[in-house]
Amino acid sequence: MNSPLPPDRVPTLTEVVSWPGASAAPVTGPASEPLAEPATSATPEVATPFTAPLSITEEQLTERILNDLQRQMDLMLDYRLREILTPLLTRAADSVVREARSELASTLRDVVARAVAQELTRHRTR
Repeated sequence: MNSPLPPDRVPTLTEVVSWPGASAAPVTGPASEPLAEPATSATPEVATPFTAPLSITEEQLTERILNDLQRQMDLMLDYRLREILTPLLTRAADSVVREARSELASTLRDVVARAVAQELTRHRTR
């Protein structure tokens, strides 16, 4: 289950916001007057003082939190692996290149030595 993207702008505590499809009753009365506590029900509700309660189940909340944590863990793991593996892979690649050059030089010396020996043999037999 994919969770929705975070909003582009987060409202301040003094702004009145409304959720799409939900009609919020206007807040009236002095600011010092406490707001009524939401009624408890079988399903937990997420509510802010300025919006209508948004019904969400424990499973949905758990899934959303797990998805967010998984995404954060994936990003962190990717960053840390790159940070750790980059120098190791660089050293390994350098070592492979050095060994390949050494083998190539040795093979080239052998090929040239054989070619010279064959040419000398051909010149002696004439």
